[in-house]
Amino acid sequence: MWPICIFIWLQTNWRIWAATFLLLFSSGCTYQQMVREKYPVWGKQTDLHAERKNSPLHMQILEPKQLDSAQACLLIIHGMNEHIGRYGSIAREFADEYIVAGIDLAGHGLSNPVLRSAHQSIASGKNTYDARDAYLEQVSLRNLQPMRKNLAQALQFLSNKCDETSTGKPLPIFILSHSLGSLVTASYMLQIKNEPVYARVKGIIFMGPAFSVTNVPGWRGWLQNPLVRFSFHTHQHFLTPHNEPLPIMLLNQLLALITVPLQDGIIELLSLPGARNLFSPTTPAWVEDYLQDWEEEKIRHRADNYIIRRSILRYVLGVEKEIIQFRQQMEQFETPYLLIYSENDPITPAWGNIDFAAATHHHHKDSAILPLRDKSHHEQLFSEPVLRGKILKTIRHWLRQRIQS
Repeated sequence: MWPICIFIWLQTNWRIWAATFLLLFSSGCTYQQMVREKYPVWGKQTDLHAERKNSPLHMQILEPKQLDSAQACLLIIHGMNEHIGRYGSIAREFADEYIVAGIDLAGHGLSNPVLRSAHQSIASGKNTYDARDAYLEQVSLRNLQPMRKNLAQALQFLSNKCDETSTGKPLPIFILSHSLGSLVTASYMLQIKNEPVYARVKGIIFMGPAFSVTNVPGWRGWLQNPLVRFSFHTHQHFLTPHNEPLPIMLLNQLLALITVPLQDGIIELLSLPGARNLFSPTTPAWVEDYLQDWEEEKIRHRADNYIIRRSILRYVLGVEKEIIQFRQQMEQFETPYLLIYSENDPITPAWGNIDFAAATHHHHKDSAILPLRDKSHHEQLFSEPVLRGKILKTIRHWLRQRIQS
């Protein structure tokens, strides 16, 4: 009955709802994003063909000094609103044994035409570039399919490259993914089970995967979490029966049928030109507090203006729907994986990882899980040095185990 209670609460406490709404979105009017440094390049740059001519898919590749010593290929997939340039130290960590590649997904990094122009402008000698409109590339991202196409392109390119070693034996391919990149990767693997490239991927490392929706901490959560849970619950049940008793199922279906079109209509309206300039929220301060557990990395993150810090509501809703759709199919996921997550991460809460592991862990003997006990930061690869060293050691050990298998 709790969805009905929330619905009644929203109807009778509209002033609180309105205050929450303003708190969430009022910062959109004063948003600025000034780029002052060149985009970080850590490998050989390659542009792959994309559907939009002004937005080629940007890729970087780093190889061992002795190419024939490469044990496998490793593709890095970044998370929501960040970019692959941040992963230079991670790429170098594995480039002694692996051909390492990374891509900027659609709308991110140098695959974003605004940020590409910013990089080119700074490289030509200008001091600053106004990149405040970079987030508008999210307009075309109603779901994650464009990013899955990016992943398909990158895997095809890497597959060809990993066939070219002088040993004559194709190298196995692994994927190292973070947050939204993990959701893109996992959902893509479910789509290509009958395609040749599926067999080339021998394992996936999931870092803080977006298999759940955000649980806002602190006093903000008291205001926002009921809205988040209500939206997730109604979209989850919209025209999708579950295994609940018939009366509950009918109640859920009725509630979803009434509220989901209304929610989607409001979000669509607020994502239109003009309205989105006002109602696209900037990244809340609490998110930045929970990204890393290391102050030095937090400083780097705040100074990085190739990270997009504003999101169109339609895009955010599209991600929520992708999470729901993946969770309905995740028991079919069979690729071996190493799952690493923080136990108290509010950005992608642990319940999504626990559910995923319960549904899939039995599919392969090499699948492994590493929950970081009592940790709450979301970007595990950017942990403080001691913990980061342990995580990288765990990943390297798991990769070697898979290669030997």
